[in-house]
Amino acid sequence: MNKIKIGLFGFGKTGRIVAQEIMQDKQIDFAWIVRRTKASNQKYASRLLGYERDATPIFSADQIGEDFFKKHFVDIIIDFSGVSGYKSYAVAPRLGIKVISAISKLDQAAIDTLKSYSEHSAVLYSPNITLGVNFLLVASQVLQSIAPHADIEIIEEHFRDKKGVSGTALKIAGILGLENTRHVNSVRVGGIVGKHEVIFGLPNQTIRLVHESISRGAFGQGALFAAKWLHDKPTGFYSMEQIISDMFKQNIPVY
Repeated sequence: MNKIKIGLFGFGKTGRIVAQEIMQDKQIDFAWIVRRTKASNQKYASRLLGYERDATPIFSADQIGEDFFKKHFVDIIIDFSGVSGYKSYAVAPRLGIKVISAISKLDQAAIDTLKSYSEHSAVLYSPNITLGVNFLLVASQVLQSIAPHADIEIIEEHFRDKKGVSGTALKIAGILGLENTRHVNSVRVGGIVGKHEVIFGLPNQTIRLVHESISRGAFGQGALFAAKWLHDKPTGFYSMEQIISDMFKQNIPVY
């Protein structure tokens, strides 16, 4: 199998950890990183991540023009930048470059733009790209279909300084048809990376589905999983939830 050539947008707190995961994967050719600012004079991400070699050059966002993606062609762009980062690679899908966007809380206009990119290449959008959360999304829907009259509450726990309600929790609530946020309970303490729990209350039993991210490395592992799945997919708009759902269907046990 030929290596998948990947470019990464975003080199902040999460982006650096994602970059570390990508750099360690032997199936990946980590071509470059685009960051928002010139916060460091270091030209190579490998040096900033503690490697004693020059690999994966870093570019600032103001260096990205229409010719950038022709000169620095990749198979897939992974985006962990910010809510407006998608505008910087608008030309890439027209060149056949696939896109994975892992940005939470994109507004509908941004999502519609990503869908327009999918008219030219394969695009996967997932506001929380961890395998566990997407398994939780699908498993919750399966359980709700089995026990449609169960009471449902969602608990989301995050680090002390996280603002607002978790976008993932709101997505779970929306998928399960919980029309308002009163079923979403937020906890902000310490340095919790992220924990989501869906509680199903039945007359004689309680069922709890829980996912907890121990490290932001889970986002990198999820993005790599998505990249390897997306690599040979045709033009279209995809989601991590769709991948997990398809795997559910393929692994239905027969008794």
